[in-house]
Amino acid sequence: MSDAPPSSQHLRALATLLDDTSPVVRRSLLTHFEQLGEPARALLREVARGPNRVSATHAQWFLGELRWTDPASEFVHFIRSLNYELETGMVLIARVADPQASAPSVCAMLDAIASRCRELMVEPLNAWQKCNVINRVLFHELGFRGNTGHYNDPLNSLIHRVLERRTGLPLTLTVVYLLVADRCGLMLEPVGLPGHFVVGCFTEDEPVYIDPFRCGATASREEILTWLAGNDLPRDDATLAPATIRETLSRCCRNLAAHYTSAGDDALARQFAAFDAEFEATHRAHMPP
Repeated sequence: MSDAPPSSQHLRALATLLDDTSPVVRRSLLTHFEQLGEPARALLREVARGPNRVSATHAQWFLGELRWTDPASEFVHFIRSLNYELETGMVLIARVADPQASAPSVCAMLDAIASRCRELMVEPLNAWQKCNVINRVLFHELGFRGNTGHYNDPLNSLIHRVLERRTGLPLTLTVVYLLVADRCGLMLEPVGLPGHFVVGCFTEDEPVYIDPFRCGATASREEILTWLAGNDLPRDDATLAPATIRETLSRCCRNLAAHYTSAGDDALARQFAAFDAEFEATHRAHMPP
């Protein structure tokens, strides 16, 4: 570790290099950060918690490589920050269960899928036509599917493993769909039906619901309401409304708590149940009186 503390100007200069993916630059930065010690750790944590998603992703990578991060503490800080971003939240959840989960790797896999989708999108296209392209790439070219054979496998809820294995739960497949769509300039919404997440497309005259767990099967509002009624579930517009990022991440934590309980991993089950409780407590603390 160097004797003299680094200047703020020096730290700012280092921060500008975080998104340089050159292996030579990355190795040099890792060595330099390790020598600087606590000032570098503070810098990386500040950037990782900041509003710039790209810089935050790279800062998180450096923190992980240097073993300077506690994934559970990082996620609790994220929950309490109220600054919720879906991709960041899903990566933080994955890192609690698997510290080797890499935010840049997740970002790169999603970027590659979106790039393929954009290759096939010849404008002008409406939202539904763009969804058809995403369906083709995700479900026909890449083979993403719901894991019906091992539904309770906790890996189905970890985004990096879903992207690697191309199988997962309704919620995580919905998240993958949304993050790819966002990269294609398409604003879609998560819809948390009872026991089943789907994608909501609300940009056209009539909403359309897309089920990534069933390889992109679609349903109208009336078809969803009929399904709810047939299963004795609440049949109202609130059920069909978009879920917030908080609700989506909290439900992912509940899924993991249940699935780790089934797998006999009580420590992780308790951890994810605690995250769910933290989401609820933080939400209640900031609700208007």
